[in-house]
This record gives sequence, structure tokens and C-alpha cells, in this order.
Amino acid sequence: MNIEIWLAYVVAAIVFSFAPGSGTVNSISNGMVYGWRKSLASIVGLQLGMAVHIILVGVGLGALVAQSALAFTLIKWIGVGYLVWLGIQKWREHSTLAIEDVDRAVTSKCLFQRAVLVNLTNPKTIVFLVALFPQFIDTTQPQLPQLLILGSTTLIIDAGVMLFYVCLASRFTGYIRSATVMTRLNRIFGSMFIGCGALLALARA
Repeated sequence: MNIEIWLAYVVAAIVFSFAPGSGTVNSISNGMVYGWRKSLASIVGLQLGMAVHIILVGVGLGALVAQSALAFTLIKWIGVGYLVWLGIQKWREHSTLAIEDVDRAVTSKCLFQRAVLVNLTNPKTIVFLVALFPQFIDTTQPQLPQLLILGSTTLIIDAGVMLFYVCLASRFTGYIRSATVMTRLNRIFGSMFIGCGALLALARA
């Protein structure tokens, strides 16, 4: 994998991690209620849950490449369409954070376990990875090294972004809970998803 492709993936992974989703909500909620130190356990849990999805996607895509290059190409184009569709959905989404009924005496272990389940039970994560990974995989090169690079990059970036959200939430609780702010975030990242999908489509035209 050359550096240009990797850097392009880094940009896509940053957009993916920053976009409001269940992991983001989990991190912000924990940061607001428990502070950044205690919330570190939840960040580790989120990455463990995502790592399971990455392994499943990697195994599946590797098998697909081995069986049919045409099917892999089809998945690429479906992925482009999904990114655009996801962007439109994010643009239209209105969400707020509700944390009134929380147990403030919860342990770090419990936060970790909850976070693992948040990502494990989020089908959007695996669907997004299936849409994203093929755009950056060269089928003429060995698959495993490429998947390891993409997977580890995803986890490192997502962990950093979740830490950012946790720290931000612990300092600016009221501002982040604003429905207006969440709507603006959704529209910003919705536009980015649409842009990513369009750029990937043009690159294959």
C-alpha cells in the first residue's frame, strides 16, 4: 500500500470516526457524566468491539477477492453508493444526547463492557467497513498486509477521536448537548460522506 492511498484512507477514517454515531454518543455521554479518566475504559471497549468487526470484514473481503474479482468490484460500487446514502441520512438526522437517568456510581469495568456491546451490536459499523475497505485495497497485491494496515489505522484514529470527544464533553457539557450543535455536526459530516462517495466514484470513472 503506497503512502498516497494510505493518506486518503486516513482522511476517510477521520470522517468516519468524527461523524456522530453510537460510539460518539457513548463517549460524549461518559465524558459528561464520569470525566475523561474514568471514560478511558469505555474507549478501549469501543475499539475492542470495532476490532471484531474489522476481523470479520477482513476475512470476508479476503475470501471474496480470492473467489471473484467482479464481485469485489461490485462491492466497491455499492460502497460508493452507501457513502452517498449515509451522507444524505446524516444531513437529515436530528439527534440529541439524553443522560438524565444514568448511574454515576458505575465502575470502569462496567463502562468497558457497555462500550464493547455498543460497537458489537451496531450493524452500521460493519456495513460501513464493508463499504470503505474495498475502496483502498489493491486486488493485485497481498490482502493481509493491506487489511492489517487499514484495520490498525482505523482503531488508532477512532481511539484518538473518541478521546477527543470524551475530553471535550467533560469540559463543555451543555454546549455539546445542544440539539442545534448535534444537527450541525450531522450536516457537516453528512456533506463529508457525500463528498467522499463522489470522489471515490470519480476516481473510478
